[in-house]
Amino acid sequence: MTNLVVIGAGAAGLLMAALSAGNGASVIVIEKNEKAGKKLYITGKGRCNITNACDRDEFFENIVTNNRFMYSSFGAFNNYDIYDLIEGLGVPLKIERGQRVFPESDKSADVVNALVKMCRNNGVEFKFGKTVKEIIYDDKLGVKFAVGVRLSDGQLIEAENVCIATGGLSYPTTGSTGDGYKFASSAGHKITACYPSLVAFKTKEKFVKELAGVSPKNVSVTIKKDGKTLYEAFGEMLFTHTGVSGPVILTASSVVGVNAVGAVLSIDFKPALDESVLEERVIRELSEEPLRQLKNVIRKLLPASMVPVFIEKAALNPEKQASNITKEERRMIVGLLKNFTLTISELCGYNEAIITKGGVDVKEINPKTMESKLCKGLYIIGEVLDIDALTGGFNLQIAWSTAAAAARAVSAEL
Repeated sequence: MTNLVVIGAGAAGLLMAALSAGNGASVIVIEKNEKAGKKLYITGKGRCNITNACDRDEFFENIVTNNRFMYSSFGAFNNYDIYDLIEGLGVPLKIERGQRVFPESDKSADVVNALVKMCRNNGVEFKFGKTVKEIIYDDKLGVKFAVGVRLSDGQLIEAENVCIATGGLSYPTTGSTGDGYKFASSAGHKITACYPSLVAFKTKEKFVKELAGVSPKNVSVTIKKDGKTLYEAFGEMLFTHTGVSGPVILTASSVVGVNAVGAVLSIDFKPALDESVLEERVIRELSEEPLRQLKNVIRKLLPASMVPVFIEKAALNPEKQASNITKEERRMIVGLLKNFTLTISELCGYNEAIITKGGVDVKEINPKTMESKLCKGLYIIGEVLDIDALTGGFNLQIAWSTAAAAARAVSAEL
């Protein structure tokens, strides 16, 4: 018998285990991988974007789904609390552009190792390479209780409390294969529709392959479908071999989701200039070197690697001299610079998605404790919940805050 079994040794699971054990609970963490924090290792491109140093209002503005659910847990354990905790574990932190918080070392391993060390110092027992088959429940006077777990090898571990911290479906190679949804469902929980989020788009146009690696900055992006604007943003994007990615696109996938499929993506490469001003600039570029070929003039307006595709999309002759460009052709250039369109064919899959959108319905979870409203002693935290946010450390903060809330609740019952 143990006070707490935590299923999953990711960000949320490690913190809950460490804090609960630090408050006197006996804790066992079960992890299907051979080591802890496998997904945490690759967050922030291997640097671990721990949290965001923004204020409270901005934090909630960046939570896309069910931000009100986070009021209590974030209020009790916020971005500054995890900042102080990680630094207190001997990992110096720094704040970068966009208020993103990273280890000074730029090594996510430092964060994982510090959390694992905290767990071990507090007496947490790890069972690596073990898979939970099911959560064991007991009905007492009509109330369902979580009383332990059964492993795939048949071993039964009895516990006063069980915590689901398995993550979602994104990056399944790290162990996020949706087990938590199955466990929550077995307790009667509703699982909202899940799909990849913070992920790139694939496009119908195959010419994007020729633009792979091009990263236009300071562009304006609009997504429209059936005459309705679904999304508008300004920032940086990236062309890939199959479509588009980059900050403004990842955010779009979170805001628009599967509704983006079939929509038209419009890129304005010169958002600071209206069409008349841009046309004046194009006229100037053409007149300054009238003998230059069009393809060389366009290089002054776009990255060189984009020029061949741009001219082909405009149906222009790249060898044509600037002095011979007609008024209609000039306006075609201006129009395409202001409205370069692509058709979104699909979202990329979970293998590329930073997070999962959807999950355990938060209406069935106590927001102050993360305890199930359907089953006593069952706690659900982190990405497995139907809460998601934009990039910038916000999703990890959701993991930290929900884990701390659950740890407090378990500790209070000891």
